[in-house]
Amino acid sequence: MVQALMIEDDGELAEILTEFLAKHQIEVTNYETPELGLSALKIKKYDIVILDLSLPDLDGIEVCRIITREYDIPVIISSARSDITDKVTTLGMGADDYLPKPYDPRELAVRVNSVLRRYKAESEAANEKPDEKNSSDFILDENSMEIQFKGTPLKLTKAEYGILRYFINKKGYVVSREDIINSVDAINYESSEKSIDVIVSRIRSKIEQDSKHPRYIESVRGVGYKFLG
Repeated sequence: MVQALMIEDDGELAEILTEFLAKHQIEVTNYETPELGLSALKIKKYDIVILDLSLPDLDGIEVCRIITREYDIPVIISSARSDITDKVTTLGMGADDYLPKPYDPRELAVRVNSVLRRYKAESEAANEKPDEKNSSDFILDENSMEIQFKGTPLKLTKAEYGILRYFINKKGYVVSREDIINSVDAINYESSEKSIDVIVSRIRSKIEQDSKHPRYIESVRGVGYKFLG
């Protein structure tokens, strides 16, 4: 049975969803405050998180940021907030799906299973050690926070390491500058897109033979970057 952690302060809704999902082999443990939910993640292993955004004491966006940074677990946002910025922000942080309220519980069940199938497929496709990711000429060792390029460790600042690590993990995908700001710990949220470009330029100078015609980090006009590895 799937073990789901839900953080939802509407007790009546949580009870309805818990009873319904149990019929679909999804066992839900709900916490009405973000502090209790985050504490539970430290104690027990769950398969997925279902997260409301309008929570007491700590906003759900901040909770999402904490979970996606500190835990390797898929997250579905379940929110009555209609601001598109919330959706863009949470998905940019690494949330796997966004389900606006109100919705039919059947849709939540389908989305939980869909996200878990995708998550499992991606994990199996990676087929690598959890703390060491190879990307052709690059070897990322997250334990030592080191990236080797063609067998030689790169000398990187904290921000350079954070962005290159993010690129390696997102190999083949186009990422925006906003994605980088929201996902890389070493980058301040007040950072401008121009400052991101400067850091990427420094990374290119350390890995590209011709920075004007990059082989590894491709610029995508009007969007951001694509790491080719």
